[in-house]
Amino acid sequence: MGTHRRLGDYRLLNEIGRGGTAVVHLALDATGREVAVKELRPEFAPDAEARRRLAREMAAQRRVDSPYVAPLLGGRIESDRPHLAMGYVPGTPLGDLVDAYGALPRARVPGFARTLALALAAVHDAGVLHRDVAPGNVMVLGDRPTLIDFGIAHEPGADHVLYTAERPQRRRRMVAGTPAYLAPELIEGGNAGAASDVFAWGATVAYAATGRSPFGKGSLHAVCFRILRGMADLDGVTGPLAEPVRRALSRDPADRPSARWLAGALAEWGQGTGGNPVPGPNSAARTAVA
Repeated sequence: MGTHRRLGDYRLLNEIGRGGTAVVHLALDATGREVAVKELRPEFAPDAEARRRLAREMAAQRRVDSPYVAPLLGGRIESDRPHLAMGYVPGTPLGDLVDAYGALPRARVPGFARTLALALAAVHDAGVLHRDVAPGNVMVLGDRPTLIDFGIAHEPGADHVLYTAERPQRRRRMVAGTPAYLAPELIEGGNAGAASDVFAWGATVAYAATGRSPFGKGSLHAVCFRILRGMADLDGVTGPLAEPVRRALSRDPADRPSARWLAGALAEWGQGTGGNPVPGPNSAARTAVA
């Protein structure tokens, strides 16, 4: 097998994803275990900022320890082919699953929502912001979601720069994330925080429950307008999901509960609390990741 089919310690099998600056390969490690290897595309590999971004992604993912988050296995930034390796997550992206089959079965959504909240809580507990919780970054296998792609994750307060794919040497500042799942404070140019991830969790869970984005389709301007006005369509988000999702999508970040609180609230429903109201978030639940 030619050297182009190897990358560091990994034997590449086939390409399974491609983004603006990187390509993802299904690969095997030295023990024969399947892994996912993310490699900078050749035109970005020499660029110092692209390497720094990949290094930040590695640093963020390394700190998170959760069975519901794809684990970092290794990588080499100072290489002719900068790359990182993650645990391979089988399954289907939530967006593809819903496109093909519609909303998740109603009975499955509370468990899905709680597990995704646990994943996000682990990210925040590690002092990391994911910044792109969205249907494309949630892999689903059976009833189990796994949060992937820390490509724009960072520590709270860190600056961030994205590239235009067409002009890799030209950098420009822009809002990072999937537009229909962005918190309003990000659209307005504010700083990302744990509450921004919680907002994205709420929009993603609403999508899983209804088969549609709560802020609709259309132009970027129209979607952002609805987000800024708090015009969430939550028709079909019922039962134990209704109150947690509504609070997660609060216009004011201070009114959103923490991911840990959301997981606890949904656990209570799972233990048969019936129709009792979900308790309100306290000051500890609203504490941002420091």
